[in-house]
Amino acid sequence: MTQDQPHTSPEIVETFFTRASGDYAFSRWGRPIAPVCFGVEDATLQIVKGAIEACVAIAGHEIAETDPELGSNLMVFFFSEWDELRDVPRLGDMIPDLDAKVTTLKARDAHQYRAFRFDDDGAIKACFTFVRMSDAMQEVPADVIALSQAVQAMLVWSDTAFSQDSPLAVASEGTVVRPDVANLLRAAYDPILPVAARDASHALRLYARLIAAQ
Repeated sequence: MTQDQPHTSPEIVETFFTRASGDYAFSRWGRPIAPVCFGVEDATLQIVKGAIEACVAIAGHEIAETDPELGSNLMVFFFSEWDELRDVPRLGDMIPDLDAKVTTLKARDAHQYRAFRFDDDGAIKACFTFVRMSDAMQEVPADVIALSQAVQAMLVWSDTAFSQDSPLAVASEGTVVRPDVANLLRAAYDPILPVAARDASHALRLYARLIAAQ
């Protein structure tokens, strides 16, 4: 993680939302975020909630105690092994083909997974975030894990967006959202822009708002 903000261009913006398949896919939350966290102690719970609140504030979005339809719409699960998910009550109702998904994640030795649900306009209405606390993850500070997961739950990013570079940076005040990622979050939540887009021309509109904000 670094403090440097890389040069931004329409092409760079586009890569943040272009999947490995080549498809452009963008969605943001269309309702206030009502988070809940499982599998951590109270001290860590406050760190996770603080990270979510920080990202919501950057985006200029809203946070709520409850969602009228779902109760909680951002669910964050921490656990040791993927097999534990099979024992979570009613999780199979929320994650289709849960057994097959767990098998795939185990085979990949994955540390994280996110599943989104969308409303009729294509906006995010729910996000299920899963973090496997392997030995390697145990060495990562809780605030870094929490902030990274919070950033990635705010938008439907490309599946390759942060595979090489962290969305975070180190600043004098500690670990923060990388400046270019924070700016993109703000632009993405501009009320003038659509809540979802599948055409890459949307990246040009994001870029225009980044330039206007400078």
